[in-house]
Amino acid sequence: MDREGRIKDLISQMTLEEKVSQLSYTSAAIPRLGIPEYNWWNECLHGVARAGLATVFPQAIALAAAFDEDLVYRVARAISDEGRAKYNEAVKRGNRGQYWGLTFWTPNINIFRDPRWGRGQETYGEDPCLTSRIGVAFVKGLQGDDPEHLKTAACAKHFAVHSGPENQRHTFDARVSKKDLFETYLPAFKALVENGVESVMGAYNRTLGEPCCGSAYLLKDILRGRWNFKGHVVSDCWAIKDFHENHKVTASPEESAALALNAGCDVNCGCTYPMLTVACKKGLVTEEAIDTALTRLLRTRFRLGMFDSPGEDPYARLGREQINNEKHRDLAREAAQKSVVLLRNEKNLLPLDGSAKKILLIGPAAANIHVLLANYYGISPRLVTLLEGLGEKIQDKFAINLEYRQGCLMYDENHLANVPFGVSPDTDLVIAACGLDGAMEGEEGDAIASDSNGDRDAIELPPWQLAWLRKLKAGGKPVVLVLFGGSPIAIPEDIADAILFAWYPGEQGGRALADIIFGDAVPSGKLPVTFPVSTAQLPPYDEYAMKGRTYRYMKEKPLYPFGFGLSYTTFQFAPPGLSSSVLSAGDKIKVAAAVTNTGKRDAEEVVQLYITRDARGDDDPLSSLRAFRRIAVPAGKTVRAEFELPSAAFESVNDAGESLLIPGSYTLTVADAAPLPVSAERGASAPVSAKITVK
Repeated sequence: MDREGRIKDLISQMTLEEKVSQLSYTSAAIPRLGIPEYNWWNECLHGVARAGLATVFPQAIALAAAFDEDLVYRVARAISDEGRAKYNEAVKRGNRGQYWGLTFWTPNINIFRDPRWGRGQETYGEDPCLTSRIGVAFVKGLQGDDPEHLKTAACAKHFAVHSGPENQRHTFDARVSKKDLFETYLPAFKALVENGVESVMGAYNRTLGEPCCGSAYLLKDILRGRWNFKGHVVSDCWAIKDFHENHKVTASPEESAALALNAGCDVNCGCTYPMLTVACKKGLVTEEAIDTALTRLLRTRFRLGMFDSPGEDPYARLGREQINNEKHRDLAREAAQKSVVLLRNEKNLLPLDGSAKKILLIGPAAANIHVLLANYYGISPRLVTLLEGLGEKIQDKFAINLEYRQGCLMYDENHLANVPFGVSPDTDLVIAACGLDGAMEGEEGDAIASDSNGDRDAIELPPWQLAWLRKLKAGGKPVVLVLFGGSPIAIPEDIADAILFAWYPGEQGGRALADIIFGDAVPSGKLPVTFPVSTAQLPPYDEYAMKGRTYRYMKEKPLYPFGFGLSYTTFQFAPPGLSSSVLSAGDKIKVAAAVTNTGKRDAEEVVQLYITRDARGDDDPLSSLRAFRRIAVPAGKTVRAEFELPSAAFESVNDAGESLLIPGSYTLTVADAAPLPVSAERGASAPVSAKITVK
């Protein structure tokens, strides 16, 4: 009997109560049918989370900053190795509990539309193209390449139009135009569905009046209708209970359960789906609808090998040797190196060459493991802080006197504000470590130092840290500022001579930063989100219209643009070569971009390709990223980056949400950051462009 036949046979033998027992995240065992219990809830945002020992990779926003699909794929593959190993070992010991399964509720592909959102750190930034490409790579790494078996099951979340405010997520209705919906909020979900993601999670909020986990428009019309999604849908946790308790769109738990199931939500993370037995007896749902949901869920479990005979599952051999091994630790270090963004480097202060014999490391983030972990993390036996990384580095390489002081509090101003900093006259250099950690930004309830349920009321560096840094800078010593955080931090650019943005860099973050500070690695990270000058540049937080948001719609000059990041060398772009200057519907065009390393260090550069419709409307994007590639360019050499763009890359979305290829003139720009008005250009290398006519 084939797989579908086996699923149908199992369902035919179940009672209504047994069927319903399988639709909650804590699926009960049915011993007489050989169905073991299963808990659907597991997490692996940047490493297997909440299940003991695991490699802690850089946070998702940091992985996006690498602009490197191959790296992200390798990270996800390592995570799935560890996840499979944990599952295999747990099953041997009879542990089928939460966080030990194979259905990982990752990745978060919501658009980071507003830098105040505490969960923006979980995303791949503000751009649909970058989010799509990085998300697809992550899904492929998690799910594996076996045509019959899933290594693990990935989940695209939170569907859809979800990005705060955290304190309103259980009641909020995201009102959004069809243009913004299909131009910004949905492309990444569509890309992951087209590339075989096994699961989609609904969001807490309502979108266009319907609760997302019970939205006929999102789940039936778009996800299963237009996109032909064949996997399963899971609710966010206790989101279905919000239908009657907070959104007030239903009057009872059985009505909420029926609304979600009839819309196409298959498994409930929460406590509401047991009421489906009552809903069915009341005629609110049919047993056929329950069977449909159960079929999808059993199909996923079969694909994960849970009903295989011994030897059939290709991933059953993975064991504990996969967990936090040396190879994965090295990969975590590489990922952290590639994610760090160099924002400022006056007089080429970095990298340090050993001439500074006395260095003071100071600041609240220097020895703080929380700036490594972010949220949804596992437990590493060796979390390397900046203090430890620098200590190892100077022990290995230089005769340097490294001193450390905390200097400033993380969450509040110093109580003894006039205590001397301890910067002695013979100090050659100061490295200051500041920013945010998971207590200051994150998910509702987790960020215990946040006054806004994990969100940030302002994007500026906390004022007590800024005042402290001003005093430090006034001391006259060269200052290298290392900023940690998962979202844009607005700072005065002259607050330090060199600035590194480290994100939440994972367990090897301290080593990776030491590598960069001392030149054993060249910074190559790029910003996956625009850094505004101040909070005042932002539209109201609870407005979901894209006008004025992100590099695509923001007309003011930012502090740092999307895609920005300096290097220890310099690059020069040649005007792009096109295979044709004319493009018609259904055609493809090849773009060749030559990049020359004009400096003295071998380095990697991220070549970014943007498209602008010259006769765009006021509501159309100023420019849109359509392709990118990380390339290695030896010093003094030229390397070509080649791209192939389909005609769909030139399409625009109209007010009805339809994608159209509009004839006219378009500009293709090759750059190292998002194009800005000429007077505001901010990339390290001059952008180059070419024209193309679309017919």
